[in-house]
Amino acid sequence: MKIVCLDLEGVLVPEIWVNLADLTGIDAFRATTRDIPDYNELMTMRLAEMDRHGLGLADIQAVVARLEPLPGAREFLDGLRTDYQVVILSDTFYEFARPLMAQLNWPTLFCHSLQVSAEGRIEDFRIRLEDHKRASVHALRGLNFHVVAAGDSYNDTGMLGAADAGIFFCPPPEIAAQFPQFPVTEEYSALRQAVDTAA
Repeated sequence: MKIVCLDLEGVLVPEIWVNLADLTGIDAFRATTRDIPDYNELMTMRLAEMDRHGLGLADIQAVVARLEPLPGAREFLDGLRTDYQVVILSDTFYEFARPLMAQLNWPTLFCHSLQVSAEGRIEDFRIRLEDHKRASVHALRGLNFHVVAAGDSYNDTGMLGAADAGIFFCPPPEIAAQFPQFPVTEEYSALRQAVDTAA
């Protein structure tokens, strides 16, 4: 039985923090795991910037409420779920992913959670499991699934390497060049073909 594991931001939906940067004009929020591969370092920086500018959970939720899946993403995902089990493995947070999950017809999502004060300040983040994308793929393979994984960034390379087949979707050229073992796809049709034919 083949199961497909997909990253969320950059693969199915826009980068949430980049859109927060656009809305607030705070350039520090433009950094993603494409720029800072260490996720704990990246999130610590983001939360410090939020505190410095007096931003809270409601500000991120307002950004997410404006976003839509990438063009063709829902149709791609719906088609994929017709033929395979699909799990979204993401470094986003349940507290603000919900509107996007609704637009994607509620796929299964494994991600992290936030510690939020009564006033809406994000006090901390709780990683569900260190290197959870890779760990999830290992666990699924341990359940005798044949795992195909797709992502676009540094923090996806662990799960791509752990899967039976790993595929890049629209990665930055410099990241693709560092991991030439993973084929690169640029369109959902090509990604679907790669999933279908993955050994």
